[in-house]
Amino acid sequence: MTVQTKIEDPEVLYGVNGAVAVITLNRPARMNTISGPMLNQLTQHLLTAEADPAVRAVILTGTGRAFCAGLDLSEATGGGQGVGSSAATATNLDLRNTPPTVLFNMGKPTICALNGSAAGYGMDTALGCDIRLMARGAKMAAAFTKRGIVPESGGTWFLPRLIGWSKAAELIFTGRTLSAEECVEMGLASRVIEPEQLMDAALELANEISANAPLAVQAAKRMMRMGLNETFDDHVHHVFLQLLPLLRSRDAAEGMRAFMEKRPPAFEGR
Repeated sequence: MTVQTKIEDPEVLYGVNGAVAVITLNRPARMNTISGPMLNQLTQHLLTAEADPAVRAVILTGTGRAFCAGLDLSEATGGGQGVGSSAATATNLDLRNTPPTVLFNMGKPTICALNGSAAGYGMDTALGCDIRLMARGAKMAAAFTKRGIVPESGGTWFLPRLIGWSKAAELIFTGRTLSAEECVEMGLASRVIEPEQLMDAALELANEISANAPLAVQAAKRMMRMGLNETFDDHVHHVFLQLLPLLRSRDAAEGMRAFMEKRPPAFEGR
C-alpha cells in the first residue's frame, strides 16, 4: 500500500510503496509544466527519499497525458519579466538545491517512468534519472533552440555522454522531437511499454533493484558517476577503495552466505 505525504497545494505527490519512493508531478491541467512551487516541492521530495533509509529506489513520473512539458512559460513571461525582458538578470544564482542538481547527486537509483511526453526542462529532468522507461506514444522534445534558449537543466551535459557528440549536436541544434521508439534506438531510454503497464513495469524494476544490497547499488552508482570524468587508472583505484568497506559490511556476508545456501539474500543496508 502506498503511503502519501500531504503538503499544502501538492503540485508534486510523494508516496512510498515498500522500498520504493514514487514522486509524481501533479499539474495535469497544465501538462505538468514546472512552476515555482513545483521546483521547491520536487527538491523536497527528492531529499526526503534520499534521507529515508527504508527507500532503496525512486520512481519519478507524472499525472495526465504529459510527463512534463517544460517550464511554465506563463510564469516565466509574466509581469513584464523573464523572456524578452530588459530587466537585469541575476548572476549569482545558487543552483545547489534545485531539482537537476539534487537529482544528479542522489545516491539512490532513480527511474523515470515517462507516462507522456517530456519537453525542455521535462526532458532534462528525465535525462537526469538513471533509467528511463517510456510509455508508447510518449515523446522527448529537445525544443530549446526553437524557443531561443539552451538546455538549461543538464541536457548539454547528459546528451553528449548518452548518445555521442554528433547525435547530441543534431538533436540540440535542430530542436527535434523523438518518439519513444526513437529514444530507445538512440539510447535515451531503456524500453517502450504500453501505457497501462508503465507503472507496473517501473515498480517491478524498482523492486528488482531494491532486492539487491543497497550499499552496493549506491556505491556502483557513485562509481559510474565518478567514472565519467576519470582516467581508467584513477577509476579502478577508487573502485577498490569503495570495495574495501563493502567487503566488511553485513550485507556482503549475507550475500555470500545466501549464495552458498542457494536462497534469496535478505539485505539490511548495513
